[in-house]
Amino acid sequence: MTDKLGDMDRQELRRIIEEVVDERIRTRLSSYKQQSGRSVADLIAAMRQNIWTPPPGAKTSLELLREDRDA
Repeated sequence: MTDKLGDMDRQELRRIIEEVVDERIRTRLSSYKQQSGRSVADLIAAMRQNIWTPPPGAKTSLELLREDRDA
């Protein structure tokens, strides 16, 4: 592993980012589990049930951002 970010190749940077994200997810899930007493599997299932799906023909987030920028 290199010492400087500028000396890293894409693979090294990706590995570091994945490690940080994985660590934060584990920490957050552990915290939720302690607060709610529910298992991680239950928490993930609940998150999946609460995913909002936009209706057909709805504007994409990019379209909404462009509209907001142009307003």
